[in-house]
Amino acid sequence: SSGINAEWPLRPGVIIDQEKLAKMQQSVRIGGKGTARRKKKIIHKTAGTDDKKLQTTLKKLQCNNIPGIEEVNIIKDDSTVIHFTNPKVQATVGANTFAISGNAEHKSITDLFPGILNQLVGMSSSLPSKSKPLVDDDEVPALVEDFDEASKTEAV
Repeated sequence: SSGINAEWPLRPGVIIDQEKLAKMQQSVRIGGKGTARRKKKIIHKTAGTDDKKLQTTLKKLQCNNIPGIEEVNIIKDDSTVIHFTNPKVQATVGANTFAISGNAEHKSITDLFPGILNQLVGMSSSLPSKSKPLVDDDEVPALVEDFDEASKTEAV
């Protein structure tokens, strides 16, 4: 007979396990029976590739590492604080861009307030205080001459 028998192997000596073949075909389907096979396997990105992309972007912005920063506190509107301990800080002052990376903790401002207050008190010694004037009145000499009269005589 001229009809094709589906049970007969296409090549002599090769026996195909139909169940195994069906399982393999099902594993690459996108949807159910009758849908097309997917064209390529999708490889999911890891967090490491995102970090590399961030670093290349920061290099394009010419960000420089700022060493010696022990902590960074970002105070939000709802009075919670994003607290970084020993962060990696990179900055481009010209582009007004700062990148802070590291382990962040979300805390309330009341937890961190004593430490922040101590830092502000330490900084206030280098700033001029309101109680002490910048220039003493004793150091400013009193005016001796009348400058209006001197300007009138020069115009003549």
